[in-house]
Amino acid sequence: MSTTRTDLPVTTAGIEQTQGGEPVGSARSERLSALIQQHGALAVLVIVSLVASFSFDSFATGDNVSNMATSSAFLAIVALGMTFVIITGGIDLSVGSLFALGGVLAAWGSRHGTLVALLLPLAVCGLIGVVNGLLVARSRLAPFIVTLAAMLGARGLMLAVTDEGADTFLIGKGSFLAELGQGTTLGLGNPVWITLALFVVGAVVLRRTRFGQHVYAVGGNEDAAALMGAPVARTKILVYALSGLLAGLAGALNAAWLASGVTILGNGMELEAISAVVIGGTLLTGGLGYVSGSLVGVLLLKVIQNVINQIGSLDSSYQQVVSGAFLAVVVIAQTWLGRRRHLM
Repeated sequence: MSTTRTDLPVTTAGIEQTQGGEPVGSARSERLSALIQQHGALAVLVIVSLVASFSFDSFATGDNVSNMATSSAFLAIVALGMTFVIITGGIDLSVGSLFALGGVLAAWGSRHGTLVALLLPLAVCGLIGVVNGLLVARSRLAPFIVTLAAMLGARGLMLAVTDEGADTFLIGKGSFLAELGQGTTLGLGNPVWITLALFVVGAVVLRRTRFGQHVYAVGGNEDAAALMGAPVARTKILVYALSGLLAGLAGALNAAWLASGVTILGNGMELEAISAVVIGGTLLTGGLGYVSGSLVGVLLLKVIQNVINQIGSLDSSYQQVVSGAFLAVVVIAQTWLGRRRHLM
């Protein structure tokens, strides 16, 4: 009579190679790719800042850090709105013109009180954002074309308000609006604290609310999101409205900081905002993005610009060259990491 032995040694090779139906090595590589994609910009920011601190005596000073933080605040607010738009798979080229328009409207409205100075740019720029969203979501027009038209329209409206740039509206010293832009709290400018508060709210909305889930779902797969019952059109309208609203707010705060509505500001700001968002780990194809990453992307761009200024022998045009090259490297790295994760 034959017997079957059940006390044979059991190999653990199969268990080590799979975990939850997925090879351990593949899972680790995927986590590493995701970690690099999400926090790679932060690592570069830390390295560049440390090198600059040891290389330039004036880089890590309180005044320089405060100036960088304040100048970064306005771009960061614009980039926050752009983050929501890009996660849905869209793009907003109008934010630079809305930034300039918001500053001019805030300075013009300051003659009628602080409340008008703050509400007017928010209302006008937010309305333009709503129109962008309606055309993209309801008419199914390309976001690139819609927001390009809005960029030209907003710039034209700003020139009409300022008589082709001949009029410069000033914000009176001592007003609440001026204090909002020029005042400091705990050593940092008020615009910095406002920006940090907005990013905290943005992170909570994006990660902890149903609207945030819809934003990711629409960017990931619009058709699938619609089948799941997500309000695709409403989500798109809201993100473009949010982008316009934040661009107008950034312009108003910048005007308060400068004590005037400067018409030449905002040129190319939409490209800087897009660069910061992409550098921070948000995919241009949509479906994946981080509010904190966009803030890191803005800081990294500003630190690079400051380092070039610290060198002194380089022309300011090199800032755009370095930023463009850095953006190209990031996009290539994101594409490679995305394909790597898809193949795993």
